[in-house]
Amino acid sequence: MAQRIPQEVIDEVRERTNIVEIVGQYVQLKKSGKNYMGLCPFHEERSPSFSVAEDKQIFHCFGCGKGGSVFNFVQEIEGISFPEAVQKIADMEQIPLQINLSDHIEKSAPNSQQHKLLELHKKAAELYHHVLLNTQIGEPALNYLLERGLTKELIEEFQIGFAPQKRDFLSQVFSNEKVDASLFQESGLFIQRDSGEFLDRFYQRIMFPIWDAKGKIIAFSGRLLKTEDFSGDDMPKYLNSPETQLFNKRDTLFNFNRARKEIRKEDTVFLFEGFMDVIAAWEAGIKSGVASMGTSLTNEQIRQLERAAGELVICYDGDSAGVEATNRAISLLSDHSRFKLSIVNIPEKLDPDDYLRKYGRDSFRELALHGRETVFAFKMRYHRLARNMSNEKEQLDYVNAMLQELANVDSPLEKDRYLTLLAEEFHLSSQSLEEQLRMIEAEQRQVSRDNRQYQSHQGQQQPPEFPPSFEEEMPTASFQNKEHFSKVEKAERMLLYRLMNESSVRAMVQQREFAFAHTHYQELYLLIDGFLSIYPEFVLAQFLEFLQDDGLKKLVVDISYQEMSEESSERELGDLLNVIDHSDIEEQIQQKNIEKREAERLGNRVRVDELALELITLAKKRQKTR
Repeated sequence: MAQRIPQEVIDEVRERTNIVEIVGQYVQLKKSGKNYMGLCPFHEERSPSFSVAEDKQIFHCFGCGKGGSVFNFVQEIEGISFPEAVQKIADMEQIPLQINLSDHIEKSAPNSQQHKLLELHKKAAELYHHVLLNTQIGEPALNYLLERGLTKELIEEFQIGFAPQKRDFLSQVFSNEKVDASLFQESGLFIQRDSGEFLDRFYQRIMFPIWDAKGKIIAFSGRLLKTEDFSGDDMPKYLNSPETQLFNKRDTLFNFNRARKEIRKEDTVFLFEGFMDVIAAWEAGIKSGVASMGTSLTNEQIRQLERAAGELVICYDGDSAGVEATNRAISLLSDHSRFKLSIVNIPEKLDPDDYLRKYGRDSFRELALHGRETVFAFKMRYHRLARNMSNEKEQLDYVNAMLQELANVDSPLEKDRYLTLLAEEFHLSSQSLEEQLRMIEAEQRQVSRDNRQYQSHQGQQQPPEFPPSFEEEMPTASFQNKEHFSKVEKAERMLLYRLMNESSVRAMVQQREFAFAHTHYQELYLLIDGFLSIYPEFVLAQFLEFLQDDGLKKLVVDISYQEMSEESSERELGDLLNVIDHSDIEEQIQQKNIEKREAERLGNRVRVDELALELITLAKKRQKTR
């Protein structure tokens, strides 16, 4: 059994860690008041409700309710144990520890199916990689990659391998190693014949491992290698693993695990079509590139990228198919994300990888970093493709199409620039173009209003729009108090806030014969007392680690996010204690008021009068006890 990590080690790691820096490696955070806000990584949302309090060293999502210390965050997002979270944060922050934490970490259950499947993929990747670099069978594939400009360092970095032509190569190796045959079907690495025999899914292919966001190999993509002995004419150029319990292509982005740190650092992500493009960009020093899994970009992939960056650069192939794919991606991203978008136009209809091989690393890097165009500039190119621009009608259709696009541009400067360009190119007056643009914008606003009214009539709530920018302040108070608490509960929560933040309040309350009205608040009060019998001072993040119950952790975080004055006053504390002390009467008064309002709604005058008398009696009783 794993040993408990010494408290002084946990304290050292926590004290030397800033939760904002750790969370910021997973979530794009923007300062909002005294806290930081971002999109929650634990549930789908369109408007940011995830908050990190640097002064308290805690996080809290007002949407799904998750919250806790920096260790709790890493535990949750990485799916690891508390000791593993301590170790990971120490590694991330390069904190030297005086003990070896491996003795304190409970090893993952080696017999779980998921663990076995991950091990299977890891072994397969190592085997494919070995075949590519160290065998005669792998030489043609290795030579092909080297001729494409890949270095051995890049091949090592991305653990590229080769699956030989032999159909039972992998299955034989695993069978000889006594790998559980029941995993073969689940892994996606094999195809089962009617006879029950398993054959390798991947053969005669250069193998690219696919990692999840945590750095675990969960799938493969294989590129067909044609040779004189193997034409492969009836086979697809690329073959991906099927979806398994490890791999869902809608959720997966190639290279995201490796690129995430650079993406957060630059606040920019490059989106490519293919794996080779990502690898070529990496070689050119652009290490924030990702690619979708051979399909159109999905909402799930967009959400992952949104949490990491504010700007997205589309760098698809320069041919007509790539231009169409770029246009589709722009439409999806414009409708379903808040990214600042730009596009890299690859000349000569080349793909990024081919461009780099033809013109070199420096030229590609210069193009990617400084040759970007706006979405509208791309649209100007795109709308010309299918038109005969020497025809006057086609010209007018083009101008109208561009005004429709320009109506979606927010920047007044950008609008002015492109209106001027259109006016000059087609010899039109700026005034007429501006008037036409205003008409289009008015039509779009009317359509938007009509849609809202229609949805309102249908009883549907409009989905929340993205804020124009995370830079705008989003006060945390707007997320608070969605629950309706009674007067007594409000007093209890406010008093607990003071107890957690002021030692003088704790001393004052301990001198009284006092108990909270509600059991869960009383339990929390006793836990605070118990915590302080062990530790010399109250540290919120440490207290959250001390608590075992997730419900109590959530309660503590909720209470901690109340907006209250810096210090309490005697009058405030007196009022809070008085409300709690007389909670029975207060609860009765609240209940009678609810009943009275209901009787008024129903027009029951007799019951209204009865309840009014009861309320007067209770008010007098309350007054006497004060």
